[in-house]
Order: sequence, then C-alpha cells, then structure tokens
Amino acid sequence: MADTAAPVRDAHSSNTPEAEDALSTAGAALDLLLTEAGLGTRARFLPGRETLRLVTRLARHPAQVVRRGSALTGELAKVVAGRSELKLPRGDRRFLDPAWSASWIYRRLLQAYLAVDETVDAVIGDAELDWADDRKLRFIAQNIVDALAPANAPLINPEVIKGAIDSGGLSFVRGARQFARDMREPPRLPANVDVSKFGVGRNIGLSPGAVVLRNERFELIQYQPATAEVRKVPILLVPPMINKFYIMDLAPGRSHIEHLVQSGQEVFTISWRNQRAEHRDWGLDAYAAAVLEAFEAVLDISGSARAHILGYCAGGLVAAATISHLAAAGRLEQVASVTLGVCVIDNEHSNVLGAFTTEQVKNVALAASARKGYLDGRDLASVFLWLRPNDLIWPYVVSNWLLGKEPPAFDILYWNADTTRMPAGLHRDFLGIASENSMCRPGGVTVLGSPVDLGAITVDTYVVAGAADHISPWQNCYRTTQLLGGRTRFVLSTSGHIAAIVNPPGNKRATYRAAGEQTPPDSARWEELATTNQGTWWTDWDEWLAERSGGTRPAPTRLGNRRHTLVGAAPGEYVLEA
Repeated sequence: MADTAAPVRDAHSSNTPEAEDALSTAGAALDLLLTEAGLGTRARFLPGRETLRLVTRLARHPAQVVRRGSALTGELAKVVAGRSELKLPRGDRRFLDPAWSASWIYRRLLQAYLAVDETVDAVIGDAELDWADDRKLRFIAQNIVDALAPANAPLINPEVIKGAIDSGGLSFVRGARQFARDMREPPRLPANVDVSKFGVGRNIGLSPGAVVLRNERFELIQYQPATAEVRKVPILLVPPMINKFYIMDLAPGRSHIEHLVQSGQEVFTISWRNQRAEHRDWGLDAYAAAVLEAFEAVLDISGSARAHILGYCAGGLVAAATISHLAAAGRLEQVASVTLGVCVIDNEHSNVLGAFTTEQVKNVALAASARKGYLDGRDLASVFLWLRPNDLIWPYVVSNWLLGKEPPAFDILYWNADTTRMPAGLHRDFLGIASENSMCRPGGVTVLGSPVDLGAITVDTYVVAGAADHISPWQNCYRTTQLLGGRTRFVLSTSGHIAAIVNPPGNKRATYRAAGEQTPPDSARWEELATTNQGTWWTDWDEWLAERSGGTRPAPTRLGNRRHTLVGAAPGEYVLEA
C-alpha cells in the first residue's frame, strides 16, 4: 500500500500500522462504489461471464498456460531446495514476525504462497482481456489469494501460536468472543476501531457554534468566530452525503473547521440528515436544492454579497452541479470561489470498481436500494474494506479473532464506522451520472431545471487530491481542471483519501505539489511542471482563500439573525442520528 502522510494524533489515536494505513482508505465513496454497495458482498465474488471469457481466451493459448504451470513447478522446486529469491513486496505487513524469514519452514511456506500469487496474476494477464474483465477478475482472484495467505491460518501463523502458548489458550477464547460480537450485524467483519473511546460532542466535533437552520434534509451550522475580525466573504462547507460532516471537525488540533476559524474565516457547514426509507425519493435535485438553500442562508446571515463553497467527494459533485445552476440563473457573481477536495467528476475508468458497473449489474444494485428505500452505509463500508483487505481486513482477523486483542482507538476509523444511509433516489442519480459520465458533457445532466455546464463556472477554483488515494485517484481528480471555465489551482497532497482532508499543520512529513495555475490537459505534464512544497495544503489553501475574501470586518457578536434564529448548539442533532 502506498505510504500516507501521518497526521498529528490526539490522545485517543492509535500508532498502529493498521490505523496509519486506514487514513488512505477509510472515508467517503466515489459514485462507482455505490454499485458494489448495492450488490452485497457475495455477489461481488460470484463468477460471471467474465470467467467464461477468461477460460476461452486461455484455451486458445494452451502452450502459454503450460509454460506458466511449468514455471510455477520450477519455482516451487527452488522453494523446497531453499534457492528461491522471492521476497515480500515493500509495505506488506502481514508477515512481520521474524519467524517468516528466520525459520526454514516458514520461509518456504511464504515463498510458495508468493509463487502462487504471482502465477495467478500472470495467468490473468496472459488472457489479454478487456479493461473491465481484467479488473474484475484481478479483484476477485487477488481477494481469494489474499484470504489463503498462510498468515491467516491460526495453526500456521507463528505469532498466533506464540500468543496462544503465552496466554494458555486465552487468546483464542478472547478472539472467539470478538468473532461472535462482530458476526452479529453487517458488515460481519472484524472491528477495526474501539468505538467506546469516542463520542461526537464529547471528544470529537467540538468546535463551538450553533445550528442556525434546520429542515427535513439538513442542518446548517455556523461556527463561533475565534478572532476579533473575520474575512468579509464567508465559506460554506458541503460534506459528502454518504458520511457525517465531522470528518472536518475531529479532535482539537486536527479539525479543519477549527483551523479555518482561527485563521479569521467565517465558517458554515451543512450537516446532512441520516436518511430513512421514507426519504427514498430524495435525488440529486433535492440535494442541490438543499445546498442552494444553505448558500442563500449563509449570504443572509453574513450580510455578504458573495460566499466561498467547498465540496468534498460526493458533496463536491453536488456543489458543482448547484453552482452550474447559479451560473445558468445569472447568479454566479454570488460565488466567490469554489474548492473541490478528493472529488472525481470525470468517472472514465475511475478505479477498479468501474469494471463492475455493467448495465445489468447496475440495475441489480438499483433494485436492491429501491426495495429498502436507501443504500445502507454498512454495505458501503464493506466495499471500502474489501478494496484493501490486506490492510483493513486480514490484519484485524489475526489481531482480533486469532490473537484476541482489542481493536485500536483511532478517531478517523471511528468516523468511518459511523455510517449513514443514502436515499434510493440519490443512489439512482449518482449511478446514472457515473455510468454515463454525463457531468462531463454540457447538458448531460439537468439540475433544478438547468442543464449542467461546468465550463460556465468561471470563478477561481482550487482542486486538491491525494497522491496515495485509491478511491479518488488523483489523475481523475485532475481532469476536473479541464472541465471548469475559470482559473484553477491544482494541489496534490502526499496523503490518501482521508488524510488529504485531515491534514493539519505540524506534521513534518507532510508535503504537497503545485504548479501555480498551470493546468495542462495531460496530468503527466502537470507532474513535470509541479514543485514540491513542505507542509500541508491547508496553509496553502488558506492563503489562496484569503486573497479572494475581500479584506476583513469586525467579527459578528452573535450567531444567526432574525430570519435564521438559533435552534440548537453545534454539532447539532442530525449528526447524532443512527
């Protein structure tokens, strides 16, 4: 797995490698993941027509298959003789116990496993399948091979054996209890966080503020200024509607909202309601209308003629569509700037799961969410875990179930486990946009009665992506720069999907890359132009934002106004809904 920049941790954060890796995987979803979440785990691993096409292609080249088999036999012979040179890929933490290299039998077991792994991958490559079949079969095959790794076998793994001996067998007893607990409800996988150590409003989501607007779809939170003067232009944060907003307001010192208000920025955020079956009809229009209502409330409360908008992941897609509507309505001058974080709008070959979104599979996924009225966030969490099982599933199988250890306490993993539901209407609209890649074509999507044209968004835009992000690959995020009509600054953080959001100053390992406002069509060309800067993009973005905020004014002495009175304290009620 690619390395991620490690954030500053609070007292409850874990220093385990698994928690470190989770920063680049846990989090908000891309549209294509919604298909997989709608299918369920078993359906993702069932063989389909692509398996038949694999067999047919291989049958046309039997000599190549025989050569692969002979090569595997030869490598296994080297393994037995102790002459194999196969080594673990860098970063694979499944076999850290010294016995895997020091013991002749364990070393041979490991090398035999690596030989089989390489052969399976090579055989699929020999078939020369099309992109979709190749990606899907590699996904299935790799997960099966990973599951069969000797590290996952309790009677083979030396760490498990030693743990059982040292504890007198109690490690198995404790592991069995955790296994029973984890099997009670979806996703029926080992827990990767101790949720008892956290609570929203207790030790995360603590930035002071108030709910100044509440309706059936969202709450609008205004945060208490932390400076005597604030910038004239406020900002509205639009979080993804498939996760809760407090990823932007974790523990003090790790909160982006806290950082913004301390920088003199007047901050508002949407907190989406956790939808239920009765909200099944809420689609893209409903969420765009909600963003528009929140935006108008921000202008009214702040008294400003303009406001910045930041949208993360799926929230960025909805925000972009809403801003396009404002442009069509002749109101673009109300938007001071746009920021899109880890947001993919151009979905062409966006990731491995794009291979799964055939028309038939998409219809099955949509039918499943339509029956329930929503897409369950626990199903979506399962998709994320199976994307990187060697980081997010198998280490916890060993640690929790075989060694009987408690999972770590880590705030980001707590947030990731605090899942939400997505109404069937939005699931349908997102899948339609993803499968047809329709946001890239002017008029390909209609929002609030206006054909979406991202080229009409001519205000300055800041686009940030994570170099280690396998959910929203940075090259796909970069293509957004070619869709917008204004000047764009693209910034590439060293972090993964969530560490790109939770990326506070003070981390000595953090860097980001930028090339001014140069955004050539080819992302590879941008890489050549970009320079590496020490520190976090939070600081870079804050300076960029300040330049477009029109100076300062005295901070408001109270939150809300006559039309938007206080209805509760931050972090509000909707974020607490299960």
